Amino acid sequence: MLKQVSVYAENRKGTMRRITEILLNNEINILGSVTNDSAEYGIVRMVVSDADKACDALKEQGYFCRTTDVIGVEVEDEVGNLHKLLLTLEESNIDVDYLYLSFNRGSGKPIMVFHCADTPEVAECLAAKGYSVL
Repeated sequence: MLKQVSVYAENRKGTMRRITEILLNNEINILGSVTNDSAEYGIVRMVVSDADKACDALKEQGYFCRTTDVIGVEVEDEVGNLHKLLLTLEESNIDVDYLYLSFNRGSGKPIMVFHCADTPEVAECLAAKGYSVL
């Protein structure tokens, strides 16, 4: 199971630079991320090399953040593989709250990172259907 860091931050100039600086200063690598914003605040969701250390470092600097379990599924870099994964999830009656892309630096293959309810159960379901779950 992958751990994701969600950072709740003001939507203002320099915020992302400050967040990445904190991670840099703590030698934490960002492996995948997605940012959702609104008029005043945004949520930065990231899979990083050390989620607990990242969250602690960000909290020390005044950011509100938390860790969440997410599922990573490594797929071949081929047209239609995201569609196939989503179809498998739908056929298994699994709703996806959100998803984003990362890459396995070792294999060079894409990793679809997503959040849903009952992540351990969903991970087992996907593994049973032949998916490479991280």
